[in-house]
Amino acid sequence: MHEPVLILGSRLLGGRPGSTLTRRLEAALPYALESLHVVVSGHMGEAEAMFQWLVEHGVAPDVISVENQARSTNENLEQSFALLKGYPSWVVVTSDFHSLRTKMWAWHHGLTVQLVTAKTPFRKAPKMWLREVLALPHSLGRILWRRVRG
Repeated sequence: MHEPVLILGSRLLGGRPGSTLTRRLEAALPYALESLHVVVSGHMGEAEAMFQWLVEHGVAPDVISVENQARSTNENLEQSFALLKGYPSWVVVTSDFHSLRTKMWAWHHGLTVQLVTAKTPFRKAPKMWLREVLALPHSLGRILWRRVRG
């Protein structure tokens, strides 16, 4: 596989990936094992915890780049793609509830992505989908504002 893989962060529990992030990492693992470049993106220790999880599951540490400043989907994409410039397409791994917003931001940045989604843990699904319903209009407004401003 020649496309780099970007894994978007999510909450940690006790410094380790929580159930949502673990599912993202599990979905990403087959791609990460085959890729020459993997970027883990998230703040407050998320990126470092993802790095550790991937290494524990057989991904070579030298193919993983840690982007630990992003605090939003937009920043995840912006900062990660700035780390590895020049690739025409990427594999981006996130959760099913988060896929539309990720596609919107990728479109805004002119990025070609193959989206891989992890299923949201059942007990978290209502909260996460509700949160996403509220976040989508906010992101769309920000994208439209940026487009109008140029």
